[in-house]
Amino acid sequence: MRSSTSSFRGGIHALALILFLSGCAQSPFGSKDEQPPSSQAVDETTISVQTPQIKAYRKVAARHVYSKYAKRIYPSKIPPLVYAVVVVETHLDANGNVTRVAFSRTPEHAPEVPPQIAEMIRSASPFPNPGSVGAHTYVDTWLWDKSERFQLDTLTKGQLSR
Repeated sequence: MRSSTSSFRGGIHALALILFLSGCAQSPFGSKDEQPPSSQAVDETTISVQTPQIKAYRKVAARHVYSKYAKRIYPSKIPPLVYAVVVVETHLDANGNVTRVAFSRTPEHAPEVPPQIAEMIRSASPFPNPGSVGAHTYVDTWLWDKSERFQLDTLTKGQLSR
């Protein structure tokens, strides 16, 4: 009885080894036509380092948004309990065209706000030409009131205390 059990276990181990080794011959990228991702490729989702030049452009971009939506800007300090805080990544090409809008932070209680912001940003495109900054991603925080008026953190007038 012992020999048949050990033969069985030996066969299982041999089978496992064969399966393991045959898996090693497979490329982790599927067929041989597929290639591993190039380390040289630019990832569209990468956020540009927020250098002083990009921070300066963020002010230009914020003023552009304010000029497009002047009637939607909250006119004074934001109330202490703002309805929604949304951190937005705006991807621009070298001409100031919006290529992508993404969110680093969205409010669970206000799912309607991020799509409105994305549409506003896309509608405001093109943004001013970024010049030597070139294509980049800048990050800004939208402070959204229940009245659907907002301020951008870059140009905010502050927030009222309780």
